[in-house]
Amino acid sequence: MNTSITARHCEISDDLRARAEEIVGRLSALVSRPGDALVVFDVEGGEPTAEIRLKGSRGEDFVGGGSARDHRSALDRAEEKVRRQIEKAGAKRERGVKGTA
Repeated sequence: MNTSITARHCEISDDLRARAEEIVGRLSALVSRPGDALVVFDVEGGEPTAEIRLKGSRGEDFVGGGSARDHRSALDRAEEKVRRQIEKAGAKRERGVKGTA
């Protein structure tokens, strides 16, 4: 899996970059055969934002963004949004499999 971490209009520390890689690793463990992952840090209107994009093997795209006082908190919010999407997709998939049996 390829992970790309980008900073727009800002600079990020090595600690934050490592945290982003750790989070992407945790999220990709929830997806069967994960594809590429992209993490974008930005500052919009003076507010730090983070966005996580994770591609699944079934053509699924999981995208979550968050904004907060700092990039670390924004990254945590984005992680929660992507995690909910992955769990929801898994629940839908399980319901579909059970309904056909």
